[in-house]
Amino acid sequence: MLGGRIEGDASVKVNNFGPLESAGEGCLSFLANQKYTHLVYESKASAILVSESFQAEQPVAASLIRVKDPYESLAILLSMAASMRPQPSGIDPNTYIAEGVERPEGLYVGAFAYIGKGVKIGKNVKIYPQAYVGDGCEIGDDTIIRAGVKIYEGCVIGKRCILHSGVVIGADGFGFAPTKEGYDKIPQLGNVVLEDDVEIGANTTVDCATFGSTVVGKGTKLDNLIQVAHNVNIGRNNVFAAQSGIAGSTHIGDWNRVGGQVGFAGHIKVGSNNEIGAQSGIPNNVGDNRRLIGYPATDVREFARNVVYIKRLKELFKK
Repeated sequence: MLGGRIEGDASVKVNNFGPLESAGEGCLSFLANQKYTHLVYESKASAILVSESFQAEQPVAASLIRVKDPYESLAILLSMAASMRPQPSGIDPNTYIAEGVERPEGLYVGAFAYIGKGVKIGKNVKIYPQAYVGDGCEIGDDTIIRAGVKIYEGCVIGKRCILHSGVVIGADGFGFAPTKEGYDKIPQLGNVVLEDDVEIGANTTVDCATFGSTVVGKGTKLDNLIQVAHNVNIGRNNVFAAQSGIAGSTHIGDWNRVGGQVGFAGHIKVGSNNEIGAQSGIPNNVGDNRRLIGYPATDVREFARNVVYIKRLKELFKK
């Protein structure tokens, strides 16, 4: 399956996965980061995925499977294992499905879920208990809506998406007009569009657009506890770690890798293929192929030099 090459006992059997430090007999483990190489020699795993270039400096008890990319190979095997789990099916009698909503092949709807008028649902969709799908929503084939997800009316969810528990899609954007008496609410009349293969972590919120659509592009993955504001447009195959926040009307390109707790100001443009370190602040436009960290975010090398200077401030002030 992996196109790998075995070193050691090729007849060994595995029936579980485990990290190097705690895997036992019958477990398959992996080495993707070389700084953990020492654990290979101590591990009690029966088999370990390693890179083709791995050079053992000590005896290894486990059978080694040499592959091009151990992490990618692990993902393939985990996907296979996940597909073998029993899949929920059928429609629980304690659900509400509006009249006229078609029930396609493979549909699962758990107890106390709500599906509103005019909702369009693709094949093999799984909607877990206590989920809410508002009027006029669309959900593509093979998408999974976990327990407690709320999807406001008119939102569009693509194929093979995964929305984890507590996700809210389409809540009102944070729009208020200041007046002498306070703040008047600006109606939020748009929707949210999640393209195919988007995964959104638990308790993340994607707000609807004031008008038009807030868009999350194909293949993008959002971690837990992320805020995506109204009229944001995120491109394809981005990854955002937990607690990041994107202010309204910001446009983000493709293939960006964003660390945890990064904040993006509103109405800016961020290019493609950038790496942004954790807790960075992005107040202005960013081009392509940058490595940034800090607030305001700067090039990682400049940031590292500044950290050295800051550590020496006491000494420099004395001088």
